[in-house]
Amino acid sequence: MAVSIEDIKKLKELTGVGLTDAKVALVAAEGDFDKALEEMRKKGLTKAEKKADREALEGIIDSYVHGGRIGVLVEVNCETDFVARTDGFKEFAHMIALQVASMNPVYVSEADIPAEEIARVRTEAMESDTLKSKPAEMVEKIVDGQVKKHFAEKVLLNQAYIMNDSQTVGEFLKENVAKTGENLIIRRFTRIELGVND
Repeated sequence: MAVSIEDIKKLKELTGVGLTDAKVALVAAEGDFDKALEEMRKKGLTKAEKKADREALEGIIDSYVHGGRIGVLVEVNCETDFVARTDGFKEFAHMIALQVASMNPVYVSEADIPAEEIARVRTEAMESDTLKSKPAEMVEKIVDGQVKKHFAEKVLLNQAYIMNDSQTVGEFLKENVAKTGENLIIRRFTRIELGVND
């Protein structure tokens, strides 16, 4: 089946694979661009998960100031200085700074949430009057759901990505791991808002 060179180039750009791999994916998807992109993303995410154990100590600190009222500093790491200097990596770090400015997360990942904070939210949920009439086996599931919902918007990697709300920031991160071929880590961020004390 013939596929257009424009589609091949577009798929290459979006996934970071070579032209040959992009063409093979499009042929396998019988020219269906969205299907090919989905398959390439799945493969890319699998590769990204394998890279997660590699050390990432290079990178950049990016900043973003919105209207003189909100300021963000974010540290994003990669494995090599070469990748740290690429436009794609710099753009990724800047998009993370924009995300932090816009969505005001508190933690980078679920692992950063203090155990005592999780326990406090869980206790509050357990003491809710609405749970008193529920069967005991349902209460645990309901509380788990409420705790997860409470932290969903507070964890950067779990937030919907502002430029594409069909993916999370965590998925956007993995997509960029696939593109760069290196482990990428959003190490930390600081967000300052004029007149707001933490």
